[in-house]
Amino acid sequence: MAAMTSSARPYLNRRLAEFGTTIFAEMSALATATGAINLGQGFPDTDGPEEIREAAVRALRDGRGNQYPPGPGVPELRHAIAAHQQRRYDLAHDPDTEVLVTAGATEAIAATLLALVEPGDEVVALEPYYDSYAASIAMAGGRRVPVTLRPAEGRFRLDLDELRAAVTDRTRLLLINTPHNPTGTVLTREELAAIAELAVERDLLVVTDEVYEHLVFDDAEHLPLAGFPGMRERTVTIGSAGKTFSFTGWKVGWVTAAPALVSAVRSAKQYLTYVSAGPFQYAVAEALALPDSYFDDFRRDMLARRDILASGLAEAGFGVFRPAGTYFITTDIRPLGEKDGFAFCRALPERAGVVAIPNAVFYDDREAGAPFVRFAFCKKPELLQEATDRLRRLA
Repeated sequence: MAAMTSSARPYLNRRLAEFGTTIFAEMSALATATGAINLGQGFPDTDGPEEIREAAVRALRDGRGNQYPPGPGVPELRHAIAAHQQRRYDLAHDPDTEVLVTAGATEAIAATLLALVEPGDEVVALEPYYDSYAASIAMAGGRRVPVTLRPAEGRFRLDLDELRAAVTDRTRLLLINTPHNPTGTVLTREELAAIAELAVERDLLVVTDEVYEHLVFDDAEHLPLAGFPGMRERTVTIGSAGKTFSFTGWKVGWVTAAPALVSAVRSAKQYLTYVSAGPFQYAVAEALALPDSYFDDFRRDMLARRDILASGLAEAGFGVFRPAGTYFITTDIRPLGEKDGFAFCRALPERAGVVAIPNAVFYDDREAGAPFVRFAFCKKPELLQEATDRLRRLA
């Protein structure tokens, strides 16, 4: 018998009604049902450095983090995050007042938007966008205003005039992601300088998702927006251990910002998870202190995997946007005679034994994203080779 209620109102909060089950769950289920190679969801198929895994085991055995860690994060990790920002980018942060540890970058995004956005505020976000952005803006009662990255000359580009036009008197903050998921674009120094100038001119807050900071390729360079003039006091920078150290299940992320901003984000975060990942925090503190050679080797390894998949996709007939960052490749399916990414991805496991993600799920303007499909290359080289062999059936 169906449950009876005193109201006809749906159970789900109307702010979340548009989201439903994520495309990742649907496509992962398809991969399981068909035995297809899953290049949809972005997680590695190998663990990160053995010494970091052993650091987590050591913390567990030593009883460090098995009970609630401090709300802002264990001091060892907060100091390691501050040291990382100083060493890599010459950005000085007080580990006691300007660093907050979160349950992955996803919680950092949610807590930041819940803290800083009020009902009716507009949030300008680069489209296509990571799907949790839209849900977090909705939960905060804000209104998302997308600015679409458009393909040109082999990459997806930001139209700075369009960005400026999107800002109104109701705009509260800009939500920036670089290196950018899913397009693989890395914003240039000139683009970031223009964003900074706009934020200062219009007195906007800026939230920057920089979880792929160590995955930049070719001639690209990751530059934190907080380092640009006028941005230190208005920028919330989000980082994560999962993408850099290949321990995505540990869910260790962080926020760095001026004390007033960190305090605001902490006020929201304490009512979400409060704390998490106790023993893993100690391990990530050690990971952030790894020598530069680790980060260089990690980037070279992922670059080689990118090139395996990019070449195979091109040989299979896709239009390929070779990414300057992240571990995703966006492709255009129109050269294959296709135009509907949803239909293409739902049929692909049966046609070729591979799973991908339709980029349209990351767009408000579904038509703009319709012909684009995303593949993840953070997998073993032999698996990528097998996937490209299968995809050549489409040529």
